[in-house]
Amino acid sequence: MAKGAKARAAARKQRDKWKAKRWYTIRAPRNPWSFRVIGETIAEEPEQLIGRTYDIMQNELDGDFSKMHVKVIFRITEALGGDALTEFIGHNVLKDHIRRQIRRHRGKVDDTVDVVTEDGYYVRFKPLLISRSRVKSSQKSAMRANARDTILTMGASSTWIQLQKAVLDGTMEDAIKESVSKVSPVRTVMIRRSQLLQSGVIVEDGPTLDEIHAEEKAAAAAAEVEEVDVLAAAEASAELSEVDESDVSEEVKSEAEDDDSGDKEDSIDIPETDDDTEQDFNSMTVAELKQLLKEAGKPVSGKKADLIARLQE
Repeated sequence: MAKGAKARAAARKQRDKWKAKRWYTIRAPRNPWSFRVIGETIAEEPEQLIGRTYDIMQNELDGDFSKMHVKVIFRITEALGGDALTEFIGHNVLKDHIRRQIRRHRGKVDDTVDVVTEDGYYVRFKPLLISRSRVKSSQKSAMRANARDTILTMGASSTWIQLQKAVLDGTMEDAIKESVSKVSPVRTVMIRRSQLLQSGVIVEDGPTLDEIHAEEKAAAAAAEVEEVDVLAAAEASAELSEVDESDVSEEVKSEAEDDDSGDKEDSIDIPETDDDTEQDFNSMTVAELKQLLKEAGKPVSGKKADLIARLQE
């Protein structure tokens, strides 16, 4: 067997790894996102998912379009059936957004603060302060100290769930801005990065995955029923329109038959009126008006109003 033929035969025998892989649904943490679906990933074995990270923009996660520059990071911790469960491990502010905040004649103060939360999570925060004007080194040191104290106090008195909510909704940034503004007016305060360094006590709060699956099935069934109702309504309206069209065609057909019968009849009862008095054409039928027009040698086409106008000429 030639060398090329051997290679092709070996390639046919080789196992196609892509066919062995399957798709998994990535779900956000139980609290506070209630196992919300945030994406999909592919893997050959569930064990290969553990440790993978998944990024999503915050506006896609919670619908807050003022946070389009914030990237939220999750890490897969467990695979159950076709679901990949995650934990929140931090966020990043896009560098383009940070660069747009920095201008000439403004002071820039940044820092790195490590916090241990009330439930034992070890978290790192990197605040960034942009002042309205240039500030001295002593003012920068005071601003940095105030920001650090605010973060440490908030972290020590909050759980990890409460802390991540404060970071994502801007509560922590507002508290830092209020504290730092006592030293110098501040234009922008942001937590440009947060990072989970070590996990603590996991709190099982919120709906279970089975309850979420039941809700999703109920929502899918309701959507199917609604779709069926919409299709039924559309079919009913189509049938009504067909009935209306058939009624109109029958009416037109009956008028045509009346016209033909009017042509066949030798005479038709026409109210006699004097020449000086105006005839009541509106009370007459279309067939009677056409008969008058025929006797007068005028065209008989058009609507009833056209026939009356032609008779009154």
